[in-house]
Amino acid sequence: MTDITTEKARIGAPSAQPFIDGFTEEGESLSPINANASKAPLAGDSAKSHSHGGGEGIPDSSRAGRLTSYSLADFKPLTGLEEDWRFTPLKRLRGLHSDVLSGAAPAVTVTGPDAVVVETVGRDDQRIGAAGIPEDRVSANAWENFAAATVITVPAEFEADTEITVDIVGASTDPAAQHVVIVAQKFSKSVVVLNHSGSAVVSENVEIIVEDGASLTVVSLQEWNEDAVHASSQQAKIGRDAKLKHVMVSLGGDLVRVTPSARFTATGGEAELFGLYFADAGQHLEQRLFVDHAVANCKSNVLYKGALQGRNAHAVWVGDVLIRKEAEGTDTYEANRNLLLTEGARADSVPNLEIETGLIEGAGHASATGRLDDEHLFYLMARGIPENVARRLVVRGFLNEIIQQIKVPSIEERLTDAVERELALTEN
Repeated sequence: MTDITTEKARIGAPSAQPFIDGFTEEGESLSPINANASKAPLAGDSAKSHSHGGGEGIPDSSRAGRLTSYSLADFKPLTGLEEDWRFTPLKRLRGLHSDVLSGAAPAVTVTGPDAVVVETVGRDDQRIGAAGIPEDRVSANAWENFAAATVITVPAEFEADTEITVDIVGASTDPAAQHVVIVAQKFSKSVVVLNHSGSAVVSENVEIIVEDGASLTVVSLQEWNEDAVHASSQQAKIGRDAKLKHVMVSLGGDLVRVTPSARFTATGGEAELFGLYFADAGQHLEQRLFVDHAVANCKSNVLYKGALQGRNAHAVWVGDVLIRKEAEGTDTYEANRNLLLTEGARADSVPNLEIETGLIEGAGHASATGRLDDEHLFYLMARGIPENVARRLVVRGFLNEIIQQIKVPSIEERLTDAVERELALTEN
């Protein structure tokens, strides 16, 4: 792969990539809604203190200062110029940011070991809200409108010998809200797979609680039909000496926006966040993640890779890592890699690293976007491999690093087949 840029993206810098229809350099044009807006704030009022747990840090500066609230009314209507939404085509959200979400939520079916407890609970269950509070208007709207939540509990010290599969199947495009809670109790070990499919317009809150000494892998697969719109806030709280591996895979859907976050609450925690996405013509796949090092001696590693093909295929990756002043001994790194397979595709990549203490083990970030490396193709073709096969081999090798991190053979095989189907489209 030939790099176009290997430096941190500068917000507001001119882009070498073609604009997506309906977008300006600042974000989506929603005139006349934005007629009086002169600039896009980094945080604005959302960074001010708030009674529901937000408001720490310096307004318009620190990621720690983001507004958090269960109430939709606390978040201003979106214009498309907000820093958090400037890449998102709001017109394609189908009302998830503005309407009452009264549609039928996708059906949830959970399969796994008998020891795993699955419950459908009401809004007043004490476990709801334990992992995090909504950080944006779409998540808050889902919070206000969900009717019931699915709670999946892995018992203390239980080691699951097979994955826990959560099939989330949509059958309606009426805007809907959904809520899922995953609790890995102390010293348990398990893999949970969130399998999204069908047709839906849904805003989803997923809470992930990894208690002390537990080891949990969460794989979120977005294999929606072409008409689906999906916004998913996936917030994780990580306890003492606990380990979380979060794998995000987005392949289907018209618009998919996933915002994973990992927050350390005690020392010794580890978080690995991996992502794979493959955007086709007209598809918008967005990933915005946050790693909050709020305590000492924790580790995190982030690696997201994406491939894009077709006119107006658009991928967005924004990675925020915050190392607070209390987080001495932190070791963290984040990277994003994008491969543009055809003309007319665009990838926006913004890594952000905020450090409040110098007493750390290490911290860094990287971003690269490029096309297929001609030397790699020439090497393979010089050995008698046809060009179309050579292209597949290069892309497959590029994405396989993420697939191999899942460590669930059945899912790895399934994703490999899905990538092959995507690659076949480039030859048609």
